[in-house]
Amino acid sequence: MTNAELAFVFPGQGSQKIGMLSEIAQEAPEIQATFADASDVLGYDLWDLCQNGEQDAINLTQRTQPLLLTSSVALYRLWRSRGGSQPVYMAGHSLGEWSALVCSGALAFKDAVHLVRERGRLMQEAVPAGEGAMAAIIGLDDKEVEVACAASAQGEVVAAVNYNSPGQIVIAGSRTAVERAIEACKAAGAKKAMPLPVSAPFHTELMRPAAEKLTPQIEVTNFNAPEIPIVHNVHAELEADPEAIKSLMIEQIYRPVRWTACVQKVIGSGVSQMVECGPGKVLGGLVKRIDRSVACHAIDSSGNFNEALRTTAV
Repeated sequence: MTNAELAFVFPGQGSQKIGMLSEIAQEAPEIQATFADASDVLGYDLWDLCQNGEQDAINLTQRTQPLLLTSSVALYRLWRSRGGSQPVYMAGHSLGEWSALVCSGALAFKDAVHLVRERGRLMQEAVPAGEGAMAAIIGLDDKEVEVACAASAQGEVVAAVNYNSPGQIVIAGSRTAVERAIEACKAAGAKKAMPLPVSAPFHTELMRPAAEKLTPQIEVTNFNAPEIPIVHNVHAELEADPEAIKSLMIEQIYRPVRWTACVQKVIGSGVSQMVECGPGKVLGGLVKRIDRSVACHAIDSSGNFNEALRTTAV
């Protein structure tokens, strides 16, 4: 059954942690089965890595991206196998948009695992370690952050890259330019302006070489029209044409994530409930900052999974 008021949102990098999904996997064989499918593609045991490995190991971008994709797809498979309502919209934050593509039927899971591993590797290689940076800016509006970045560039790259919620924006670019922008944001009245523990400046022009190298692999992969509409990061709109979706997924690598606009688009279509399909509750928190009237559900443990099943049933 489809719930006309329900959307699914899929998290991106930053939601990973050692031991994730361990409790729910004990009673849901679908979880480890999905991880086994991914491990076949990757050539290593992804489940063992995220349960028994080191945090530094799963924080490597080329491992983080397949890990979060697999976690989200595993939870969605479990959701549907347990009779969970089908959503009317999907959206994913950065890497999470790949999870949405798989869960909407637009892309085969194993193809997505391969592509996001390459995406992570190429994004990390695009800028040498230590030369890029990202920072979170709290308490300024979008325009104030954009002005601070423009004034701080001085011939280098620094820009707003994640419009996460009103008053919460992530900037990225060359390390020295980001440092200047942090000080400019503080001077403009930011409540917080703090570097993030990420070495690569995601979603900036510095990522364009990664996008160009990934393009041939995306172009030869079969994409389908999504069975469930996806609101895309690049322009916060829907797209049904598979070739246009490929272009958006290439562009997404070096364009900002317009998450606030994506959520507003979904809410404006009549959605009042959202399920965060992946580990953690990061997106639920952002959604609440965008619109407190929306009910947000996490499903990464047995308790909250079953509660979400009950609450969203039609």
